[in-house]
Amino acid sequence: MKRRSFVKKTIIGGAVASALPTVSKAITVNTGAAVNDFYELRVYTLKDETQQKLVEDYLQKAYIPTVKGHGINHVGVFTELKPEGQTKIFVLTQYNTLDKVDQLQALLDGDKKYQELGSAYLNAPASAPAYERIESSLMKAFKNMPHLVAPEKGSRIFELRQYQSASEAAGKKKIEMFNDEGEIDIFKRLGFKPVFWGETVIGPLRPNLTYMITFDDLAAKDAHWKAFVADPQWKKISSVPEYADALLVSKITSTLLVPTAYSQI
Repeated sequence: MKRRSFVKKTIIGGAVASALPTVSKAITVNTGAAVNDFYELRVYTLKDETQQKLVEDYLQKAYIPTVKGHGINHVGVFTELKPEGQTKIFVLTQYNTLDKVDQLQALLDGDKKYQELGSAYLNAPASAPAYERIESSLMKAFKNMPHLVAPEKGSRIFELRQYQSASEAAGKKKIEMFNDEGEIDIFKRLGFKPVFWGETVIGPLRPNLTYMITFDDLAAKDAHWKAFVADPQWKKISSVPEYADALLVSKITSTLLVPTAYSQI
């Protein structure tokens, strides 16, 4: 069970949590338009297999069953495909509205069964902590893919990609490529089976966007990316001077992941 992966930093301190209801009311006013998902990408840093088992037991037996009972149906749990040392566990939680982020923690705090099922994790002593740190980011789904799409169950690998930009303007321009110039449509047409696209609104290394795509295996991954690079529509979009990567992207991070047996994604 030795695996590892890249991280994102913790979200939603007390001040942010208290502000969420006010913000969400403005966002979720019924205007007739679809409301975009929000995603939390949480990463656990672990030092050994004992911590990994404790965290995974909590996620499988306490967290996922409880949040499902509160209307959250997609929680993905992943580890790295080719780790270098001990794993970091990735947890992707889908929220259909922003206020659900705030509501969920209150529901968990008041859920006695959850507290009992997760006791070993939730009450782990300082002398034997359940993890080293939790780091998270909160993302808002892109308008051209406003909701998470979970692939069919089966043996699959997932690629989590993050594009960092040197400025907010550059980051918005890169998002424009995906939304308005049809880049997301290319991924779908070529069979990448995207899971989500999200702009990080709270978290580290901003401005950045993050997305997840999936493949049958490594050979399929290589074939899909080869087809993408050669695609005429992609060549047309990427040849526009204002969309040059040198202007819009300062760093790309790619992490290959595998879902746990109990992952809902």
